[in-house]
Amino acid sequence: MRGQRGSISVIVAAIAFVLLVCTMGIADIGSVLAARAHTRAAADAAALAAAQELAFPSGAMPAEQAALLAERNGTELIACACDAGSFEATVTVRSAPTDLLLVPQSLTLDVQARAVVDLP
Repeated sequence: MRGQRGSISVIVAAIAFVLLVCTMGIADIGSVLAARAHTRAAADAAALAAAQELAFPSGAMPAEQAALLAERNGTELIACACDAGSFEATVTVRSAPTDLLLVPQSLTLDVQARAVVDLP
């Protein structure tokens, strides 16, 4: 009976460790999902800015407008397919979630958005 005296402490410590790792994993999943939603919103804003510049030119380049909006939203413009004379813009933006506990910090999210202006 004396040889098994601390075995419950080891089991409780192991269960606490597993619960801690699971909690950290759930927190990472939540952070990535929130970052993905933010990146999607930034991509939408960048695509709309480029499409607006195509439809109603102000003298700026559509890709510059998209990059400006992407940067203001904490993302980076990777690609902008916004041909002059068209009313369609497709952009790709990239962001990197921060403060992740278990996932490597090199994780990046690339999101593509398309905006089309339909003028009467």
